[in-house]
Amino acid sequence: MSRIYLSPPHIGESEETYVQEAFDTNWVAPAGPHIGAFENEFAETVGAEHAVAVSSGTAALHLALRLVGVEPGDEVFVSTFTFCASVNPILYLGGTPVFIGSERTSWNMDPELLEKALADRAAQDALPAAVVVVHLYGQPANMDAIMDVCDRYGVPVVEDAAEALGATCEGRAPGTFGRVGIFSFNGNKIITTSGGGMLVTEDESLAQHARKLSTQAREDEPHYEHTEVGYNYRMSNVVAGIGRGQLEKLEDRVNARRRIFRRYREGLGDLPGISFMPEAPWGRHTRWLTCCTIDPDRFGADRETIRQALEAKDIESRPLWKPMHLQPVYEPYEAVGGHVSEELFEYGLCL
Repeated sequence: MSRIYLSPPHIGESEETYVQEAFDTNWVAPAGPHIGAFENEFAETVGAEHAVAVSSGTAALHLALRLVGVEPGDEVFVSTFTFCASVNPILYLGGTPVFIGSERTSWNMDPELLEKALADRAAQDALPAAVVVVHLYGQPANMDAIMDVCDRYGVPVVEDAAEALGATCEGRAPGTFGRVGIFSFNGNKIITTSGGGMLVTEDESLAQHARKLSTQAREDEPHYEHTEVGYNYRMSNVVAGIGRGQLEKLEDRVNARRRIFRRYREGLGDLPGISFMPEAPWGRHTRWLTCCTIDPDRFGADRETIRQALEAKDIESRPLWKPMHLQPVYEPYEAVGGHVSEELFEYGLCL
């Protein structure tokens, strides 16, 4: 039997057609008609005014943090239960992460812990430059509550929706609540361009600045003129062609992932000690990954024993994210809460 991967890509005929069109017209450089079309189609899909296609989700987050004004020495509040790519761009800009713990309803950032941390900083006249909210495993965070508290303190919100394309939160797409949202098209995401990302915003000036920064911040001159530091972050026309084909199938991908989750829940949900990631009442979970927790005392085996047994059958599974405040590289930084994410990591498995 061939190996069963955690989240393999699915590529079809539409993607091949768009890529062949790029080859046939010789638009293989980081420019071309597929880029603008992909941006427009993506913006329409998620309900954003503007979208900017870039080379990765991490690049999009780096740009987003710079666009909202993060500078060296600034604090940025960020979800602790996530992948390091949600945090590293803070350090790229010389900022200081402060990790905010999770709540149990969605496993995402806890609005009450966030409010506590913001109140503490406000009392010191030292509010953070931004809050980065991560939408985990296809589940949106409680954005109404998070936006309410951040708006009260005047702190801009950046949404990391890398794992949540196709989800909904109060009828809207995650990534469209804050000042800027970002998405990823890495090879394991619900749709992929092999590598790539998207930045979305309602602010036209931010979108224009993002495009400029992503192309080495070149000024509108016939020669190469630069008044600020930029980055080589633009998506290529070939990659955008793959994205256009993938985006056409987004709803099919979401429905397929939700069917996979239902099979697991129907097959395993009655076993003692097995609990699946809940679906929060405020939105639709894409079930990008089917995630569960295992109580070893009730089930009779722990998370790692199960993972190794699956691996012996050539079936990939993976522990839930190790919280950032437990990572050696981030040990010097403050965490607010964290016991929920620590428990999820200890007992959790992605199937």
